[in-house]
Amino acid sequence: MSSASAPPAGGPPPPGRRQRLRARWADRHALPRFAFWLLSRGTVVLAVCAGLYVLNGFLIGWANAYDVMTGITSPAAVRSPWCAWPLSLAGWAAIPAIIGAAAGYVITEQIQAHHARELSDVLDELRRLAEPPGPPPSSGSGS
Repeated sequence: MSSASAPPAGGPPPPGRRQRLRARWADRHALPRFAFWLLSRGTVVLAVCAGLYVLNGFLIGWANAYDVMTGITSPAAVRSPWCAWPLSLAGWAAIPAIIGAAAGYVITEQIQAHHARELSDVLDELRRLAEPPGPPPSSGSGS
C-alpha cells in the first residue's frame, strides 16, 4: 500500500510553478502606481545607479564615489573621470527624481484620502462638533 494519496478525480490539475509565477507577475498591475513603477522601471533605474556607484567605488574609492555622486567633488577631479561623469549625472538627476517621485506619490495619496469624504458630510460633522453639549443624561435609579 502506498502512503501517498491519489489526486482527486475530476477538476483541473493544480497550477504548476511556472503558471503561478506568471500569475504573480501579471498581478503586479493591481499594485498602486508607485509600487508598480518601482517594480517595473524603478528597479532598472536603481540598479543602474547602484552599478555606477559600485564601479566607481572600485575605481576611484568609496569616499570619492560618494563625494562625486552627492556633488561634493567634481567628476573631473578624480582618477577616472570617464566613469565618474555618469555617476555624477545620476546623483544630480536620477536619485533626486526618484526621491521626489516617492514623496509626491505619498503626499498625493494622503491628499486623496482626505478628499474622499463628501463636503456635506464634513460640514455636518463640523456643525455637530460646534453644538454646545447638552445636559448630562439623568440616571433613572432615583436614590
